[in-house]
Amino acid sequence: MAQDNFSQVTEFILLGLSDTQELQLLFFTFFLLAYAMVLLGNALIIVTVRTDPKLSSPMYFLLCNLSFIDICYTSVTIPRVLVTLLSGHKAIAFEGCMAQLFFLHFVGSSEMFLLTVMAFDRYTAICRPLHYTAIMARGVCWALVAACWLGGFIHSIVQTVLMLQLPFCGPNTIHSFFCDVPPVVRLACADTTLTEWLMASNSGLISLGCFLVLVASYTLILAKLRAHISQGNGKALSTCVSHLMAVTLLFMPCIFTYLRPAGTLSTSKYVCVIYTVFSPVMNPLIYTLRSSEMKGSMWRLWKRCRA
Repeated sequence: MAQDNFSQVTEFILLGLSDTQELQLLFFTFFLLAYAMVLLGNALIIVTVRTDPKLSSPMYFLLCNLSFIDICYTSVTIPRVLVTLLSGHKAIAFEGCMAQLFFLHFVGSSEMFLLTVMAFDRYTAICRPLHYTAIMARGVCWALVAACWLGGFIHSIVQTVLMLQLPFCGPNTIHSFFCDVPPVVRLACADTTLTEWLMASNSGLISLGCFLVLVASYTLILAKLRAHISQGNGKALSTCVSHLMAVTLLFMPCIFTYLRPAGTLSTSKYVCVIYTVFSPVMNPLIYTLRSSEMKGSMWRLWKRCRA
């Protein structure tokens, strides 16, 4: 598509969540506290895992990577939201919008792949404990993490290229607080039916596929634990249930948002808050507070810092 087809739009207007002054102050406080919790909670996890030799198992290696991804993921959207709420400047350059869309899908899909790998790690540890060390060797873990990032990059490149092929020459108002595929593609000055189906097949099927693999793996884990119930297994059972709740909180809104053409149903911008804010905030709590090893390591780190 020629460059001049979409060069007429040089910026987009992000409407945000509300125009009411009182609500904007409330949203600013909410996003600021959420971002601080994500940064502090995940940074604490990374420092704890990196400084405690006892947390050298593949599970904590993957958890450390998940924490890094959550920091990157929220940093793509929340700082921009805070600046907009504070200054009232809602315009974002076309290039900035495309960059935000690219990094959002890059990091977001990488997190989906990583959560799937983490479920495989738990399945191997519980259902095949005798082969766990061989299957989840450190080299294998590095390869799996690299594959997650590579898969996220390929997915995001496809989404961004499809978006850049569209002409944007008319309306430039985005009914959301960040740039994403569904609200932006509606602004294109062309028939986007094929592009929307391609994007839905890309993002939607990735979300649905990862979620089904996660549900299947946790179902097998829960069945294994229930068949050999004990005090230790009871705790593992509770942990798996909490992990399943966490991934559901992320995947269900994404499936609802992306597994359909953008024009078939309006996506509530408040639904987007669930997977861009609530899920990253909950991850440090769910994946660490259920682990006595992690809590013990954090307590030892606290004592070393005070000494």
